[in-house]
Amino acid sequence: MNFTNKLKLIFQDKNLRTRIFYLLGFLVVFRVLAAIPVPGVDAQKLTEFFSNNQFFGLLNVFSGGGLSTLSIIMLGVGPYITASIIMQLMTMMSERLKALYHEEGEAGRRKISQYSRILTIPLGILQGFAFLNLLQNQGVLGELSNFQMIANIAVIVAGSMLLVWMGELMSEYAIGNGVSIIIFAGIVASLPTVIGQMIYTFDIAQLPVYIAFLAVGLLIIAGVVIVTEAERPIPINYSKRVRGGKVYGGVSTYLPLRVNQAGVIPIIFALSILLFPQMIFSFLAQTSNETVKNISDFVLNILANSWFYAVMYFIFVFLFTYFYTAVTFDPEAIATNLQRNGAFIPGIRPGTHTSQYIAKVLTRITLVGASFLGFIAVLPLIMKGLTGITSLAIGGTALLIVVSVVLDLIKKVDAQVSIREY
Repeated sequence: MNFTNKLKLIFQDKNLRTRIFYLLGFLVVFRVLAAIPVPGVDAQKLTEFFSNNQFFGLLNVFSGGGLSTLSIIMLGVGPYITASIIMQLMTMMSERLKALYHEEGEAGRRKISQYSRILTIPLGILQGFAFLNLLQNQGVLGELSNFQMIANIAVIVAGSMLLVWMGELMSEYAIGNGVSIIIFAGIVASLPTVIGQMIYTFDIAQLPVYIAFLAVGLLIIAGVVIVTEAERPIPINYSKRVRGGKVYGGVSTYLPLRVNQAGVIPIIFALSILLFPQMIFSFLAQTSNETVKNISDFVLNILANSWFYAVMYFIFVFLFTYFYTAVTFDPEAIATNLQRNGAFIPGIRPGTHTSQYIAKVLTRITLVGASFLGFIAVLPLIMKGLTGITSLAIGGTALLIVVSVVLDLIKKVDAQVSIREY
């Protein structure tokens, strides 16, 4: 089916058209909320602060663009993602939570999601308090009384929970992963400003650098598309069964294992883990206690090193790719379902041997996917270290998230179109 026919089918189908309009409506509401600032913001000092701080530039990307205006949704979905990471780690370590996730099906996963939402509130309070204190000490915010501080924390935590709720509604009633689309929308909304600044500050002497950045951007796009679409097919045969003189089964198919099962999630997880300690130590560096201040400054100096940051970023992306794949893909469940349906992998015994074989293949292909995804993630950071241009690191991370989310969205739309065709 060509693009024109597919577009016509999308808008002719009432259900699919409604889902797209829901998505656009949610995005409009999100951008309106991102334009409502908390009281007492000095816009000029805020602009200067973000232009001189790579950490908060990355955090602004991660928050969906709400931090650059100190809006009521300045925390974005960051607290919820951190809470989700904690809950998934607990699921790996706790037998009770693991049974809840794997054995109780959708009901168990809803309970774990509910635990994540509850955990989001104290994490949001902690992050909000740290942000407001840090920005107050930097002169971006005026002096806040205790009541004003509590009121602002309540507002931004409520804004973060509102985004979480909107993200879940988008996942249910629209198309795609709502949380990822919110981050994607914040990145895309900032593109006109970034392009305008690049044009305004353009220097002909730096033309080779901009050309190199464009080449890296195309490399990231191509790499993410290739890794996301790559699959390792495992052949599957179905046993023949005779019932009432008729023969059933005997067909051959394959089980597609994606090279990168986790998609964009490892990037979001890695950013969350890297940014959280920087935020905490940035807050602690403002205290009057000399010992705490010295320790915080020491840790921040280490984290500010571009090469150290790149190495840690690569390691976290690599590990989280394996971690998220282990949480979401269960070889034992796949092997059990194949055995129940009379299916088997040629040359592999059903049951435990099939599970071990699938796990072995998955581990090998995930090694390729995790290594490549980690390299693509740190490539802009390496360029930033070589050129000294901070926007390269921020732009590369943003581009990586945008490409992954767009690919996922296109696949979801194609799946809906295929359902309508049949």
